[in-house]
Amino acid sequence: MSIQFGVMATKNIPTADIAYGESSIRVLKGLEPVKQRPGMYTRTDNPLHIVQEVLDNAADEALAGHGKRIKVILHSDGSVTVEDDGRGIPFGMHPEENAPVVELVFTRLHAGGKFDKGKGGAYNFSGGLHGVGVSVTNALSTRLEVTSYREGQCAWLVFSQGDVIEPLTKRALVSGERKTGTTVRVWPQASYFESSTLPLHELTHLLRSKAVLMPGVVVTLVSEKSGETQQWQYKGGLRDYLTQNVHADPVIPMFEGDGFADTNHDTFAEGEGAAWCVAFTEEGQPVRESYVNLIPTNAGGTHDSGLRDGLFTAVKSFIELHALLPKGVKLLPEDVFARASYVLSAKVLDPQFQGQIKERLNSRDAVRLISSFVRPVFELWLNQHVEYGKKLAELVIKAAQHRQKAGQKVEKRKGSGVAVLPGKLTDCESRDLAHNELFLVEGDSAGGSAKMGRDKESQAILPLRGKVLNTWEVDKDRLFANNEIHDIAVAIGVDPHSETDTPDLSGLRYGKICVLSDADVDGSHIQVLLLTLFFKHFPKLIETGHVFVARPPLFRVDAPARGKKPAAKFYALDDGELMAILDKLRKDNVREDSWSISRFKGLGEMNAIQLWDTTLNPDTRRLLPVNLGAWGSQGTAIEFNKLMGKGEAAARRELMERFSDDIEVDI
Repeated sequence: MSIQFGVMATKNIPTADIAYGESSIRVLKGLEPVKQRPGMYTRTDNPLHIVQEVLDNAADEALAGHGKRIKVILHSDGSVTVEDDGRGIPFGMHPEENAPVVELVFTRLHAGGKFDKGKGGAYNFSGGLHGVGVSVTNALSTRLEVTSYREGQCAWLVFSQGDVIEPLTKRALVSGERKTGTTVRVWPQASYFESSTLPLHELTHLLRSKAVLMPGVVVTLVSEKSGETQQWQYKGGLRDYLTQNVHADPVIPMFEGDGFADTNHDTFAEGEGAAWCVAFTEEGQPVRESYVNLIPTNAGGTHDSGLRDGLFTAVKSFIELHALLPKGVKLLPEDVFARASYVLSAKVLDPQFQGQIKERLNSRDAVRLISSFVRPVFELWLNQHVEYGKKLAELVIKAAQHRQKAGQKVEKRKGSGVAVLPGKLTDCESRDLAHNELFLVEGDSAGGSAKMGRDKESQAILPLRGKVLNTWEVDKDRLFANNEIHDIAVAIGVDPHSETDTPDLSGLRYGKICVLSDADVDGSHIQVLLLTLFFKHFPKLIETGHVFVARPPLFRVDAPARGKKPAAKFYALDDGELMAILDKLRKDNVREDSWSISRFKGLGEMNAIQLWDTTLNPDTRRLLPVNLGAWGSQGTAIEFNKLMGKGEAAARRELMERFSDDIEVDI
């Protein structure tokens, strides 16, 4: 996720020659949204992901203990078949929708059997949670055939571009025919994808990983064109898989383990946890694969952060216990993680992914979940094998020393020309650009909480008093007349410049420059003013990916104790996340209105611990990179001029007056 300048447009003022009325509003129904904007629902470089949606459903059946075989057939006509021996998709009439259930699954967004988690649901743990996946597959296919075997019958149904072209037909099973399972054959529509060819290497890797993560399940790939058949069934688990993929000798034996919550766990649901295997090597490219409920999370996420936290705290504790750390060396999680290869398979009851393609896990609780199981096991193992522990400690300390030496070189670079840092800047200890972060915080009170809650090693705080000057039409030679802008420029160590300049970035003191403002209208205004400053006078910082926007939560939910689960606090970014939290509490049978909801009026209302947990902690925060949108630099400049130019004031006033009755002001 990122903030793109290209979407910061204001509504154009209607003119007399443009017809705009009630009939101008169009409502997209059924699967039409998918066809209009396929990139919002799936990868469009090739059809692999829409095939994976079908495969994930088959894997969910195996994960739930209802299947032992998954077969994928690559047909010579470009179609793909996925077969499983699970329970089969129900094909009876839905009690409310008056349509066969199998038809609803493939033609309705947000229809599926994975919404009800926990006891009584069809799936306790699954990769699917939106009820969107196979309906997207159907929408983007010229033809899709579904065959379901269950309850002594076989049902057949055919679609084209999301529409039923051959209605549901049922027949009795014949002798020798399988009794349960689902077969789906897909013909992807080439026009939706850059390439219609499936990447065989990615597909093979995906199928093999499914076999690894589901011991005892046989996964088969058949290619009609080549006549080749591949089959995987792993009994050696994650260790064998990682051994085959790591091409360097580990420094210590591989660390393999697992941990899952039982019925008596205070915090997590029964069955939640993870299995993992970690190898530390001195050479070669680390191999890192993580999965959530068998879904590959290529971009990592909070479960990776939990593994990193567990490994780091265990190693740090071992080093401190045996007094191995040289004077002046400070360890960071990256020092432990830098040479770690791993396979991580997490089970999360209600996973929250980033986007429909589920490349990254965003569930905040996953950090504590994984870390709580990894740390004690690894710490015990290190102290039981002290010699191996010392070898790993040597590797980690060497990485920390190398990092600190690299950071010291930054201090020798040419500075920004201003010798004295601003007095209100609370600087960090490190000089490593890869870790240093500067937070531009709205208000002194919030700045005080941020100072107390931050990571002193890598996070610096610069509080801003009042609103920053609108710099859109200010010459760069006059910028330093404003104290706030002067302090920002001095703190970051880069002089103002234009888009055509080649500025000296060697004095840059922070790898991330983060705008942190209230989640209200005034906070949004300050955010826009700062983004204007960076776009107009520090464009190279945006181009090189150094500018970010922090997103603090708007709500806090205080939930009471639930059985053996203690009282807890949940944070929501907006109304949508708030409703999701309340729905989860209801599923946990929490009495209605027994919880309390607080709305943060500003950052100053958060204490240091809350600000760290929600906004500063790299493992749990929402930090969005700022980059140019589809309009590019020129188009973005036009929109900024509309928003911030003095000559556009009359037009903005007319716009506000015209649409003032349509706006609900939050005071």
